[in-house]
Amino acid sequence: MKTSIIGTGLIGGSMALKLRKKGFTDYIYGIDKNEEHLQQALDRHIIDEAVSLEDGIRNADLIILAIPVDAARKLLPSILDQLQEHQTVMDSGSTKAGITNAVKDHPNRKRYVSFHPMWGTENSGPVSATDESFTGKAAVICNREESAEDAFHLVERAAQELDMHLIYMDAEDHDIHTAYISHISHITSYALANTVLEKEREEDTIFQLASSGFSSTVRLAKSHPEMWVPIFRQNRENVLDVLNEHITQLRKFKSALEKENYDFLEELIVNANKIRGILK
Repeated sequence: MKTSIIGTGLIGGSMALKLRKKGFTDYIYGIDKNEEHLQQALDRHIIDEAVSLEDGIRNADLIILAIPVDAARKLLPSILDQLQEHQTVMDSGSTKAGITNAVKDHPNRKRYVSFHPMWGTENSGPVSATDESFTGKAAVICNREESAEDAFHLVERAAQELDMHLIYMDAEDHDIHTAYISHISHITSYALANTVLEKEREEDTIFQLASSGFSSTVRLAKSHPEMWVPIFRQNRENVLDVLNEHITQLRKFKSALEKENYDFLEELIVNANKIRGILK
């Protein structure tokens, strides 16, 4: 089977490495506007050949769209315009409602499977791709009833070859849940990094005093805006909803400290500790 990866960075590159390793695909085309990424993908044997978008679409059985969600939303309709009945396209975006709504009335909608591999790091590019990135992680397929059976089963099999466990969900529900478990984490990390950078002008001091707790909390702040601004834009309403709740919780901590109400502060921490039972 021939596969085209549109976007040969961290996610697309990691998927290509694992799918090749498992024998799911025997030839991989790479499509990317970034020539350096294409060369790195060739050097690392992530892809077999760098091709144009048109050739990548025409020659592949499976097309994996692994680019920022705004770009994917714009490009998907034109990909579907060119697909034949035997071809399937899947995306890997962190938001799903926008892209599924963009093609809901497309005559070739059934050849598209809405897919989100729940994994990522603060790193980017083919140099950061690894073949075990997705092992044990969740993979979400959204609005499965809108995809053709053969297309759905192909993507389902790809997820299994990535060693992921599958979850099926409505696209709108997916975006609500990811706002709470992923998108707010990134905003919090960016805000904390900006707070420290604003208050602590001596970068050497940050480096010398940074604990593992601080490093892990701000790790996501290293994530690139090229990916995350489109995610926040696509999922704006849900992110605003959870952000308002987060601000409310921060105000509770602020109030407890201002009023020297340490019993209330302890209550807040004890309540937060309930997360232990969820994230074991």
